[in-house]
Amino acid sequence: MPNDFPIRKIIHVDMDAFYASVAQMDYPELKGKPIAVGGGGTRGVVSAASYEARKFGVKSAMSGRLAIKLCPELIFVKTDFERYTEISKRIRKIFLEYTDLVEPLSLDEAYLDVTENKIGFPSASLIAEAIRQRIFNEVGLTASAGISINKFIAKVASDYNKPNGQKTVNPEDVLQFLEDLDIRKFYGVGKVTTEKMYQKGIFTGKDLKLKSQQYLTEHFGKSGRYYYDVVRGIHTSEVKPNRIRKSLAAERTFNENLSSEIFMLEKLEHIAAEVSKRLSKSKVAGKTITLKIKYSDFTLQTRSKTLPYFVREKTVILEIAKDLLYQNSMKNSVRLLGISMSNLNTESSKTTQPTNLEKKSVSIQLKFGF
Repeated sequence: MPNDFPIRKIIHVDMDAFYASVAQMDYPELKGKPIAVGGGGTRGVVSAASYEARKFGVKSAMSGRLAIKLCPELIFVKTDFERYTEISKRIRKIFLEYTDLVEPLSLDEAYLDVTENKIGFPSASLIAEAIRQRIFNEVGLTASAGISINKFIAKVASDYNKPNGQKTVNPEDVLQFLEDLDIRKFYGVGKVTTEKMYQKGIFTGKDLKLKSQQYLTEHFGKSGRYYYDVVRGIHTSEVKPNRIRKSLAAERTFNENLSSEIFMLEKLEHIAAEVSKRLSKSKVAGKTITLKIKYSDFTLQTRSKTLPYFVREKTVILEIAKDLLYQNSMKNSVRLLGISMSNLNTESSKTTQPTNLEKKSVSIQLKFGF
């Protein structure tokens, strides 16, 4: 393999059913039982489900009503983000003992670049194993991990041996691994794109690899280039310790559908206050304000406005949100309202364009221990 090809030792650590596992840890009487975080009440939505609940088909983003129908013995517990954040910080502290190159994706998952690590250990697989063991011993929770040459493959691999397992995709196995991969498991390929790929005879990585870059771009737009590269093991994104926040939002689902704009304005005031509070806490401001509306028939609509200046004040955010609310007539009663701020005043990240050399397929040669 050419020396300037950006092969790294990347670990993707993903906590197992994090929110639900925290609840089971804090309340031992819940261990081994099907539980759902959130989702309580007639309008609730499941935030997370324990593995016991998942066996019945309960999953995140599902309505609480459907979840209880699938699993009558389901136990609902309230979300506790302060607790999740506290535990997430403890886990991240463990990561940082091995490398400073830690990129959190959320409270329960992160990328680690251990190509050069603080303990001078050559095996990324053994480092992942040590980290998972420490999380279990020191925090009391299990984690799964994926290990490979880039972030894309590491993330896909972390889902293979869940829960409480790990999978390593060695450099010499990358191409075969990607060719055998079900297209549904490609990170970045959602349900709609999966159906579109099925219609075009693309079911596995091997099928995807047979399509030219021009073909993929014609049928999948800008994402076509991404699909063309990743199936060849090309994903040059680095682990970024300080991820740049691109948006910030708050939303509310209501116990009863709202049909009066007066009641909606009252709710928007609280949401705008929360967004302003989060912006101030994060020390950022934004130019683009987006109003999110989910109707009683579950259809979703967004309305946006971009200002010529950055704002974070509640009064300004609320006024723009009001204008967006009145912009068009309501098609139905409303079950959810949300406000998000984007186009934030954070420094833009620099993207590295792949070189001609990186556009070639990964050659099969083991360079260092995984």
